[in-house]
Amino acid sequence: MPLISLQDVYFNYQTAERTVEALRGVSLDIDSGDFLAICGPSGCGKSTLLNIIGTLDKPTSGHTRFDGQDLSDLKSAQLAQLRARHIGFVFQSFNLIDGLTVYDNIGLALQYQSEKSANNHERIMEAMDRVGIGHRANHRPRQLSGGQQQRCAIARAIVARPSLILADEPTGYLDSQNAAQIFGILKSLHLDGTTLVLVTHSLSQADQAERVVEMLDGRILFSRRRL
Repeated sequence: MPLISLQDVYFNYQTAERTVEALRGVSLDIDSGDFLAICGPSGCGKSTLLNIIGTLDKPTSGHTRFDGQDLSDLKSAQLAQLRARHIGFVFQSFNLIDGLTVYDNIGLALQYQSEKSANNHERIMEAMDRVGIGHRANHRPRQLSGGQQQRCAIARAIVARPSLILADEPTGYLDSQNAAQIFGILKSLHLDGTTLVLVTHSLSQADQAERVVEMLDGRILFSRRRL
């Protein structure tokens, strides 16, 4: 059974002038442990597809299943709990809170857990050490380089030990050296068993994924698995 299953998913949104069809009949299965890269030109629906997979948006029509559960009838609070338990997000723009330390930014992800854990401190320290920013725990985001900020964002995504990481252009604002390091961290998470879905414009990153989905105009042109 796939971890994620999308069946004939459409997603529309309204602008002042017209209705935009961001996704048009997308069907896609993602198995547990997959490393999937989603590629295509700007505006083709890549980020919208990632938001649907991550339950940040609900389809206009069609069905999304997570580990066999149909998500269509779940309420917002139930979807929020599913995200908190099972899904980690890494965004291009980091989305860190300037007024909080690195430690507290990472710890935010654990505040949305329905069950409070006595070992939250250990989990936060473990996540920081995993991405190499343990020595920056008391710094604010503005005191970090771009690469360090993205390491913090990855630590926040993995601190709850999710089964799925969704990364939307995570190296888009970084220089080539930092981009390679961040991509290496994401690959290592996948090698440890985490399912990884990556939106990217980088052909070199896509070539290292196990599967590549190419999109255009809200549709999947093809999906291929690397030999």
